[in-house]
Amino acid sequence: MNLTIAGLTARALLGRRRVLLLLPMPALMIGLTLIGLSTGDSAEQWAPIILGELGLGVILPLTALIVGSSVLGLEIEDGTITHILAKPLPRSEIIIAKLVVAWGVTGVATAVPLAICGIMVDSVALGLGLGLGALVGALAYTAFFLALSLMSRRPVAIGLIYIMLWENLLVKFVSGARVLSIQQYSVTLADGLSGDTLLLNSNLSAVTASVLAVAFIALGTVIATQRLRSFALTGETS
Repeated sequence: MNLTIAGLTARALLGRRRVLLLLPMPALMIGLTLIGLSTGDSAEQWAPIILGELGLGVILPLTALIVGSSVLGLEIEDGTITHILAKPLPRSEIIIAKLVVAWGVTGVATAVPLAICGIMVDSVALGLGLGLGALVGALAYTAFFLALSLMSRRPVAIGLIYIMLWENLLVKFVSGARVLSIQQYSVTLADGLSGDTLLLNSNLSAVTASVLAVAFIALGTVIATQRLRSFALTGETS
């Protein structure tokens, strides 16, 4: 990984106002968890909604979409991508550096609050399971959305369609769609790692979820690298 590119990416990403969009979402999840605990109702009644449907199903992918589509997408929009492409750097180094930064930011914004909520709701095991499941999902999502930012001029719009229509609607009615749902990988791994089937409803085996998550990460990285290689110094694909 190129540390110079990673450092520049982190400063550019965290220095933009867009990063402020990441703060309300984890705060909302922790706040709702505190409200749920204060009601005295059984966690089985509200925790799956907050931790699974909201945390892993909405907050995680939306955060990854904001971050993953920004680490290269903004540079393509304003033309500063040409400064990076002009340097004699392997395109794979650039992509990996961007991906690691996007993963780190997404992980801190989602895995950490999910782990905190899991510990508050049930146990350290549930917190660790949620955190690790979210980390795997964050890497798969950011690889996917990073590649999407190089394939389309409207990665956010396409990403929203995938999140809302595919992951949060179609998978509920078409069981086969779960195989291509990163949300399902995260839920399954969180469920398996925590050993708590009471709060999360996974629909895939842990082995299947692990293999498919790795496939998403590898495919997204390869596609992003190949697309970046096709960029001319004008910032347009050849």
